[in-house]
Amino acid sequence: MTTTPATVAIVGAGDYIGAAIARRFAAGGYTVVLGRRNGDKLAPLVDEIAAAGGRAIGRSLDARREDEVAAFLDAADAEAPLAACIFNVGGNVRFPIRDTTERVFRKVWEMACYAGFLTGREAARIMVPRGSGSIFFTGATASLRGGSGFAAFASAKAGLRAVAQSMARELGPQNIHVAHLVIDAGVDTAFVRDIRRQRTGSDAIAPDELMNPASIAETYWQLHAQPRDAWTHELDIRPYRETW
Repeated sequence: MTTTPATVAIVGAGDYIGAAIARRFAAGGYTVVLGRRNGDKLAPLVDEIAAAGGRAIGRSLDARREDEVAAFLDAADAEAPLAACIFNVGGNVRFPIRDTTERVFRKVWEMACYAGFLTGREAARIMVPRGSGSIFFTGATASLRGGSGFAAFASAKAGLRAVAQSMARELGPQNIHVAHLVIDAGVDTAFVRDIRRQRTGSDAIAPDELMNPASIAETYWQLHAQPRDAWTHELDIRPYRETW
């Protein structure tokens, strides 16, 4: 493995997409700095990456706290120059509108939109003076349309998409690649498989019907490697079996 003297920070390094992104960038030679609410849960991933010859650092992070986000990205940049920052916090919950409390709506917005703003702003503060870097945001189907029961999640994800668009227009001319990725289908996770089992009564899933997190991570890697005269801002991803 060729080591790159730079870091990639992942805010929301969960067990599936976030972990897969970490593995891919570590395999590409970057030191990956991983943040999630319960940092102790990152230990197996950190060990796995180290065993494969890479380098990973896991930290506890509440991405809704301005001071913690700033400290997290500053620490990543102190390890080696911050080359990419990926915001991957979820917040996908379903509540009928009459059962959506003020607390639920606000908390989902804080997780999926406000935290993204904080992450993007702090990454930009590090990258702009240097004149290079990538800032990527993980979106969802809800970024584009609100589904029944997803008023809180859709409003937050739509807001995150708008933040990304504004950042791209402002920071692109300063050589900062800002992209928003719409994950527009089911991802192969235990959560999604359980939902499908409840709906269909079966564990049967056709090959490539759900997106492999590693395949999603490869898309982030390719975006980071794009030449700047042909940058992609928004990219929607779905498996070939997706029909709606």
